[in-house]
Amino acid sequence: MPKLTTRSVPAHALPLLDRFRRVRRQTEALAEPLSPEDQTVQSMPDASPTKWHLAHTTWFFETFVLKPRLPHYRAFEPAYEYLFNSYYEAVGPRHPRPQRGLITRPGVGEILAYRRSVTEAMAELIGSNRSEETGLIELGLHHEQQHQELILMDIKHALSLNPLFPAYAPERAPKASGASLGWIDFEGGLVETGHAGEGFAFDNEGPRHRSWVDPFALATRLVTCGEYQAFVDEGGYRRPEFWLSAGWDLVKQRGWQAPLYWHEDGIFTLAGLRPRRAEEPVCHVSFYEAAAYAKWAGKRLPREEEWELAAPDVTSCASMVGANMLDARHLHPVPAHSEGLAQMIGDVWEWTASPYVAYPGFREPPGAIGEYNGKFMANQMVLRGGCAATPRDHIRATYRNFFPPDARWMFGGIRLAEDLR
Repeated sequence: MPKLTTRSVPAHALPLLDRFRRVRRQTEALAEPLSPEDQTVQSMPDASPTKWHLAHTTWFFETFVLKPRLPHYRAFEPAYEYLFNSYYEAVGPRHPRPQRGLITRPGVGEILAYRRSVTEAMAELIGSNRSEETGLIELGLHHEQQHQELILMDIKHALSLNPLFPAYAPERAPKASGASLGWIDFEGGLVETGHAGEGFAFDNEGPRHRSWVDPFALATRLVTCGEYQAFVDEGGYRRPEFWLSAGWDLVKQRGWQAPLYWHEDGIFTLAGLRPRRAEEPVCHVSFYEAAAYAKWAGKRLPREEEWELAAPDVTSCASMVGANMLDARHLHPVPAHSEGLAQMIGDVWEWTASPYVAYPGFREPPGAIGEYNGKFMANQMVLRGGCAATPRDHIRATYRNFFPPDARWMFGGIRLAEDLR
């Protein structure tokens, strides 16, 4: 298969080809600090090995873009269709998710060879006149960026179970010392939310629709570790009156006493175990913990339409510059560094009070791609805003992340809201 040079690529295809190569390189760069042993381990059924993420994101392009569109394309290894399919029933059977850590072969070297082969074939497709379906390629790129965040989430969980508490990468300590907590009022009314206009969005971000929002207020920053410590100290994990019934059951069953990765006065981060900083945002709490804290504080969690109503003012290019996201390389939430509505983008995914359901008028795309989001619209809660492990060009004000209410291993945190009467 001939390699493309910049001169042989049509001018209109260059931006997409450049973005494609950057995203692919970024995924591999995230895996580089990890040994082959690191990349093979699976620490729990909800997490996946780094090696699997490298392969699955490649499988996505091979399955949904290359095979249907390049007549001469031949699968790198037919068995990979079974090994690296995540949940696409329409594609065919797949290896059980809880057993991904048992796939010691193919090894990391073979997976990287698979990536190189598919990357070259994709470059040929993008640089040719056969690349009409740029929307599907863009979907694949955003899918890969989701897995970039998952690589960091999953390896953090795996390393946290090692009694040596090894670091993934050195820490870049924040300079900010924290900002005071304030409140910003919003009038509400009949508002439009959901994606509209130009640019990429996942199908679950639309269609744009109207919602009625009563007057409300949002906290100007995220809840900090110091503030959450007060909840712990006042018996928050021993007092059922603050908890939803299902959450209280989990507190008892799983022995929760603090957020995931808290150790006495320390906290495990991707830079290893270190002292906890009172002014940094609390992270790795479940929806149940977020809701319990909010009730203890006499507040509530924001609804997703409230969050989105407040978000446009802080998602401009100027506001995004200082956001703590993947490119900042802190890989952990940092203290708020400005007054006003801060930390809406980056640091932690913010739990909302909204269940993950379809917007009015939502229709799943036809075929296997329709399984991307719609099939998960039950028993999940919506989170907004991105986190310290989210790629900067992957986030939008309309982005709807979703997780089960008991999930703690992703970078989930808390912003408070209250009603204005």
